[in-house]
Amino acid sequence: MPIKDVLLPLVGEPNQATIAAIDKCVAVAGDLGARMCAVAVEEDIIVRPKVISTDLDNSAAAEAARSVTDVQGLLKVFDSAAIRFGLRNEQKLVRWAAADIAPSLAQYARLRDLSFVPVKSHDSRSEKIIEQLLFQSGRPIVLCPEDRAAELPVAFNDVLIAWDHSAPAARAVADALPVLQSAETVRIITATDDSTADEMRSGADLVAHLAEHGIKAAFEAVKINGSSIGKVFEAYARAKAVDLLVMGGYGRTRLSEIIWGGATKTVIGQPPCWVMMSR
Repeated sequence: MPIKDVLLPLVGEPNQATIAAIDKCVAVAGDLGARMCAVAVEEDIIVRPKVISTDLDNSAAAEAARSVTDVQGLLKVFDSAAIRFGLRNEQKLVRWAAADIAPSLAQYARLRDLSFVPVKSHDSRSEKIIEQLLFQSGRPIVLCPEDRAAELPVAFNDVLIAWDHSAPAARAVADALPVLQSAETVRIITATDDSTADEMRSGADLVAHLAEHGIKAAFEAVKINGSSIGKVFEAYARAKAVDLLVMGGYGRTRLSEIIWGGATKTVIGQPPCWVMMSR
């Protein structure tokens, strides 16, 4: 099924990196021929008084004063990019408390083909939004690393699949089929030090499965060599100048990844390129 209807959450304040990420997400949506719904979140924030008043009533009122994040600036950036790229779009302005942002965005995402998510490096709020979208939307997400947005490609010509024969990885491959079918190069890697017969067979079976969809792919096992699987993906993607990494999210439980670390946590913390993730 082609990708035709996508979501872009706009959260936080305008800065150069975020603006570049919005611009690039809009460009990709335009290249896909999709409609994009931008949901701009005005976040309720408490404004602390600049001057401590001796008047208890006024002081209490100042403590209780509320404001919102300047998301209007992000909407202006989105609108400008949408006009420039001729993107069909819808814009929504909502106002939510911080605790409601991630779960509410997941509800919006359920009726979209996928969600683009601008990602700040090692940012807890970005991580919460990504996790809610993965666990609660039932739809794939595409991560756009803000710190690398300006150099990211618009077209996904060289695609890497991180394969471990897990259910999330299988879901990611299925969700990515429209992108894989239009790619020029599709690589599949399994990060392992053993290269067991089962792992090699699974990789070969995925190559055969993709061939039935008209996709020519190549498989290889890549050694971990004392690193982490997430770092292996990162190093491979950068060495091969990959445009898009396709992977399953949280193949292990979320708790085990928090305690012990894992590929999902590593990639979410600092995506090495565009990343399409499903669960």
